[in-house]
Amino acid sequence: MSALEIDDGPLPLYERIKRGILAKIESGAWGRDQRIPSENELVRALGVSRMTVNRAFSELADDGVLVRIHGVGTFVGGGAPLAPLMEIRNIAEEIAERGHGHSATLLCREVALAPVEIAGQFGMNSGRRLFHTIIVHAEDGLPVQLEDRYVDPAAAPAYLDQDFSLVTPNQYLMGVAPLSGGEHLVEAVLAQDWECRHLRIEPAEPCLLVRRRTWSEGRLVSAARLLYPGSRYRLGGRFENATGR
Repeated sequence: MSALEIDDGPLPLYERIKRGILAKIESGAWGRDQRIPSENELVRALGVSRMTVNRAFSELADDGVLVRIHGVGTFVGGGAPLAPLMEIRNIAEEIAERGHGHSATLLCREVALAPVEIAGQFGMNSGRRLFHTIIVHAEDGLPVQLEDRYVDPAAAPAYLDQDFSLVTPNQYLMGVAPLSGGEHLVEAVLAQDWECRHLRIEPAEPCLLVRRRTWSEGRLVSAARLLYPGSRYRLGGRFENATGR
């Protein structure tokens, strides 16, 4: 990988590092999804402080230019959209708000025996029957999310009868079992081989995994595993607290 070069201009050092990174990306020397030198590597190569490099990386990550995955590395992004982390949103609406087109490919629609882990989440014995779907959501034809979802049939009896090219599971479930609570757990993972094929990513591509559970009137309605290619999506949120903490 070619070394990063920074100029000797009057701008603050972190800003010159940002411009050096942007120059590498704009020239094609560092391509989209490519892993770039770590903070420690740039500190040693440039002879600057860790704080300076961290600020450059953080600001470029905020702009979607870089994607930082803890424990994995920093990668060239593509101005990836920011998905709301704390809200339960309909991905089709998110995509439409950006002025892009949503499409969905249904990979699996079945009545399945609940695996032990999933059955435990629903508070039932393994072997009980749940509705199960796997859907790939795309933005302007590019896959951005693989949704693997289990649904309690008692909460949404007609779930499997829906045309998921016209209505997302989120949209349908919100209508028949209004949300009363939700839970998100987020981690960085590498996708399985079959997931890589459907997301059209390389096996080494870092991904964001959101495990989402939603309740309606005290009943767990849905447990979903939402997998995002790290270079195509970011997750974030903002909150306010009267105490200022």
